[in-house]
Amino acid sequence: MIVVAGEALIDLVPQGTGALAQLKPALGGGPYNTALALGRLGSPTAFCSRTSSDAFGQALLDGLRGAGVDVSAVQRGSEPTTLAVATIDESGSAAYSFYVQGTADRLFTAPAALPEGTRAVSFGTCSLVLEPGASAYEELLHRAAAEGVFTALDPNIRTGLIPDPAAYRARFKSWLPSVSLLKLSEEDAAWLGGTPREWLDAGPAAVVITRGGDGLTAFTRDGAEHSVPGVPVDVVDTIGAGDTVNAALLHGLAARDALSPEAPAALDAEGWTELLSLAARAAAITCSRAGAEPPYASELSLS
Repeated sequence: MIVVAGEALIDLVPQGTGALAQLKPALGGGPYNTALALGRLGSPTAFCSRTSSDAFGQALLDGLRGAGVDVSAVQRGSEPTTLAVATIDESGSAAYSFYVQGTADRLFTAPAALPEGTRAVSFGTCSLVLEPGASAYEELLHRAAAEGVFTALDPNIRTGLIPDPAAYRARFKSWLPSVSLLKLSEEDAAWLGGTPREWLDAGPAAVVITRGGDGLTAFTRDGAEHSVPGVPVDVVDTIGAGDTVNAALLHGLAARDALSPEAPAALDAEGWTELLSLAARAAAITCSRAGAEPPYASELSLS
């Protein structure tokens, strides 16, 4: 079982150009997209979050159930669902503004225990920024690591939600001793201001950096670097692409029985090439269609 911990929200995606373009609601949130993608790939997956009891919250849970994701660990609340308004540029890249005051996911509390059979827990995005829920997710991260559970982190920086960048960067460093696999975009890496070697020395067994259409690179503790190119595709938008990479990496590691804190460091060059190539192919499919619509196993010839 892979548990994905973090927010679920509604993306409001423009259907045209200009400030007053019609907005279409879509299911989203980095952790939500990761859980959805894992379910579609066929990995046993559970979602650990807090969602609203409003219609949006119900739609979010229905979407996960449709992908076979276990939602029994999801807490519910009467507060509204978080909204993220997307802006899509000419290249298909998405930027966001958020409506987060008083929303349900911010009131997440750490569960007493992880679901039975948990092999890995994935964290990231807004859930590690917005208090008081951020401290609860942080508690869960450290507890899972202390119990010997594989942990994955994708900070997925949203600068508009971070009032004190220096404090966030310090907090990010405090997470690293509890992280098995760190995945981040090259933009996030530049904003954080560190290097893969510095992050590896702090704790993770491997660091994966995504470079958009240029592909992905994995860095491991032995000093090795493994890269694959991106898969050419006509980009509709990039919403959910990084989250799909998270899911593909976790799915691929699970298929190799490599979901233990030290296992990624032991993968050989062939193993990393196969794993990163799977992630690149999966992300390309997501980019080829509107919104966060990750691929199914059959689209990647996995079933």
